[in-house]
Amino acid sequence: MASNGIVGLGYSMATNARCNTGSNFAKYAEKLCGSKHSMAASSISETFSCPLPPYLASHFLGTPSITEDLIRRNAEHNDCVIFSLEELSLHQQEIERLEHIDRWCRHLKILYLQNNLIGKIENVSKLKELEYLNLALNNIEKIENLEGCEELTKLDLTINFIGELSSIKSLQHNIHLKELFLMGNPCADFDGYRQFVVATLQQLKWLDGKEIERSERIQALQNFPVIEQQIREQEKAYFLKRAKDKEEAQRKLQEEHEKEAEESHPGSGGRWYVGTQTLPSSSLENHEYLRAPEMQDGEQNKKKLADGEDDLEFWNKPSLFTPESRLETLRHVEKQRKDQEKLREKKKKAKPPRTLITEDGKALNVNEPKLDFSLKDDEKRNQIILDLAVYRYMDTSLIDVDVQPTYVRVTVKGKPFQLVLPAEVKPDSSSAKRSQTTGHLVICMPKVGEVITSGQQTSKPVKCTLDSSREQASKRSKQIEKLEVDPSKHSFPDVANIVQGETRTPRRVRSEPKIIPNEEDLDFEDNPDVPPLI
Repeated sequence: MASNGIVGLGYSMATNARCNTGSNFAKYAEKLCGSKHSMAASSISETFSCPLPPYLASHFLGTPSITEDLIRRNAEHNDCVIFSLEELSLHQQEIERLEHIDRWCRHLKILYLQNNLIGKIENVSKLKELEYLNLALNNIEKIENLEGCEELTKLDLTINFIGELSSIKSLQHNIHLKELFLMGNPCADFDGYRQFVVATLQQLKWLDGKEIERSERIQALQNFPVIEQQIREQEKAYFLKRAKDKEEAQRKLQEEHEKEAEESHPGSGGRWYVGTQTLPSSSLENHEYLRAPEMQDGEQNKKKLADGEDDLEFWNKPSLFTPESRLETLRHVEKQRKDQEKLREKKKKAKPPRTLITEDGKALNVNEPKLDFSLKDDEKRNQIILDLAVYRYMDTSLIDVDVQPTYVRVTVKGKPFQLVLPAEVKPDSSSAKRSQTTGHLVICMPKVGEVITSGQQTSKPVKCTLDSSREQASKRSKQIEKLEVDPSKHSFPDVANIVQGETRTPRRVRSEPKIIPNEEDLDFEDNPDVPPLI
């Protein structure tokens, strides 16, 4: 992971290098001062072709930086589009260096960067449309690199470490600057601070939340030469005090690292060594695992108590209000967090194995890998089928199957899946196959007593009972039960003959009426070939 702000760190180390490593330490710092790009601890060690001291490794670890992903996550109000972003809030992100914003967000108008660890104002000169910049609660010691922010109207530098009050002259080019906040900085305690700022920045309307009157500005301009001389003398005194604070902070930091190095038992020449009688890692793990849980709990409680005392001592120890003290607090908090993570990992490793079979020999149902499954009783083939939804692309070598007469156990990547079977099965005749399409594991387990040979007399009663039950079931299925009704006891009306009357045949099937000759026509002969008269 790349480290940000490494150049400034190297400069402070080069000026205050007094430790056991001597010239090597100074070489690290001097080469880092000339470095234009950030480097990781491993690349630094390769560059200098010598081992990196352990107590220096923590300095070259990566620090939180401004990334494109970070900006997009804070640009949800703009549909995560960063090019046209006008307002951005990156407060409380432990950022130590300003970078990339002037290239990715050219149209920013409001930028919140309060409560971070920024030590220098940089990479914002291309933000031509920036109107409000909030850099409160950071580690800034000088006002600079804001000349390019042409539309800057409000600048908040509350509670920083600005002691070089004359650096506000760089804001004279920001002609639209109306509000400035410098309260909580060392320069705000200087005699004549307000008059110097009012006279230097004549475009200001408000300073530290208080409006600047016209009479106040006239008086400040009249007394400006005297006030400027006073400010310069106070700045010199502050610079001397600041140099002493830096030396004291470096000395404390070196003592802490030397103490850590002694506790970690390094070898000669800053290199690590391993004893000739060191046990292998596997035996050490076994030994650690076999220790009594009471001893482990006791050691953990002692360590917690010691850590609690160190933590209480750290927070009760008086410290100066400097950028180094803020960084020291951050390192302490990070160390606590890492210790807690290590403790959680140890608790996970020391977790006792899951109970699969009780003391009385009863198998338990366990699904530690949390896989879906289905259990089917196939009566036609007299077997039990278990379908276990194993991950599709998992290697089969990571799966172990163990079939017992009363239960089946499948170990998937070291996690057991155990299921109690509804009937006794034959382990030696069982088979396990894996689907090539879904990856599911299918285990077929034939039941005991279902597949019977003629020579086994002990299984005959089972056979008889099974055969008889099958015959009864087949007879029942073949017999059709019908409801019998005695017509003599129950009379039902004839629905067809409810209405009595002449039955009429339809027209289509009605027969033609026969013509009966009258008695008067004696010579009438009925000829069937002649059609009747209509």
